[in-house]
Amino acid sequence: MKILVLSKRQYMGKDLIDDRFGRFRELPLELARLGHEVQGLSLSYCPRSTGATLDLEPSRDGQVLWHSLNLVDGFFPALRRYFKRVRHLLEDFRPDIIWACSDAYHAILGYRLTQQCEAKSVIDLYDNFEAFRATKVPTVLGLFKHAVRGADGVTCFSRRLAERIVRDYPRTKPTVVIESGVNTESFSPLDRTLSRRQLGLPEHATIIGTAGALYRHRGIDVLFRGLEILNVEDGDIHLALAGPRERRSLIPKSPNIHDLGILSWDRVPLLINALDVAVSCYRDSEIGRYSFPQKAYEIIACQTPIVATAVGTMIDLLSSCPECLFEPDNPQSFARAVRSQLARPASIDLKAPSWADSARQLEKFFLDLLRAQK
Repeated sequence: MKILVLSKRQYMGKDLIDDRFGRFRELPLELARLGHEVQGLSLSYCPRSTGATLDLEPSRDGQVLWHSLNLVDGFFPALRRYFKRVRHLLEDFRPDIIWACSDAYHAILGYRLTQQCEAKSVIDLYDNFEAFRATKVPTVLGLFKHAVRGADGVTCFSRRLAERIVRDYPRTKPTVVIESGVNTESFSPLDRTLSRRQLGLPEHATIIGTAGALYRHRGIDVLFRGLEILNVEDGDIHLALAGPRERRSLIPKSPNIHDLGILSWDRVPLLINALDVAVSCYRDSEIGRYSFPQKAYEIIACQTPIVATAVGTMIDLLSSCPECLFEPDNPQSFARAVRSQLARPASIDLKAPSWADSARQLEKFFLDLLRAQK
C-alpha cells in the first residue's frame, strides 16, 4: 500500500520534522514499519529549511520520506510551488491513500486531490477543527464540511468527536477512532527523586503540575488559583509547569511556582515522573468537549497520579475514578481533587496504547477502504 500524508509542519507547539514529533510523524513511521510505502508533504507556516528529509531510526525498520515547503517564500506566497510538488508526487508516487491531516486546509486539499486521481481520500481529525481559526475564514467551514462528508474515510482521535461528525455533518461513509499513542519506551515510571534532580526541582517538596499547552483557553488559570487555596492549609505545595504559552502569558512569580519553559520532548517524561500529582486542564468549550488529551495517556503510562477537568473524553476515561475529576474553571473543585489524590492516589486501570497499536488499527482501516468498491 502506498500512502501520501499531507500535514502542516508545526502543531501542538512542536515541529514535525525538526522535533520528530507527534501523531503525523509517529503513525506514518509505524505504517512504514508494517511494510507500506509512505511519503509525506509538510507545509510550514513559518520559515524553515525546505527539501527532502528521510525519517528513520537505525535500530528499527521502516522509513518515511518527507518533502517540506514553506507557505511563504520571502514576502510572497509560495503555493504555486507547493501545488507543483503535490502534482509531481501524485504522478511519480501514485498513492493508494491520501491521508490529509492537521487542519481544515489540508482536509479540503486532500479531498480535492482524490477527485483527480485513483487514490482513496481519508481525512484525519485530531481535534475539533471547527473551533480553529482556519475555519473562521469565509467559505472555509463550508468547504471543510463538504470534504469531510464526501471523503472515503475519516479518522478521529476521540470517540466523542467521531460521534459528532457522523451525526452532525452527517457522514454515511466509514469513520473510525484512531487514538494518538504514547512512546512507551520514553513514557514509563522513573525514580521521582532522580527526575526532580535532573530538572532542578525541590527533591522533598509536594509538587503538582503539568507538561503541555499553557493557554488560557485550556483553563490553565485554575492551577494558579487552586494552588493558593491548597497553600492556605499547606504552605509547601509547589507547582511545576512546562509548555508553550501565549506571548503575553503571565506565570505568577512565587518561590512555589517553577516555570521550566518549553522542554524538549525527551525531557517531558522526567517532569511527569517528578510530580506527586499531574494535571490535565481543559475548559468546557468546543475544543474541550471533543478533545482527547494525549497528555493523560502519557501520565497514565508513567503511573503518576492524575487529576483532570471533568469535560469531554476525560469523563469517560476516568469514569471509574470520579475523585480524579474537577469542575472546569473551579479552583475549589480542583483543590479538592488534588487533596484526594495526595491523600490516597487512585489506581487507574488503563493501558495507554502505543503508536504501533494505533498504527495497526489505521492500517486495517486503510486496507478495508481499498478493498471496498471506489
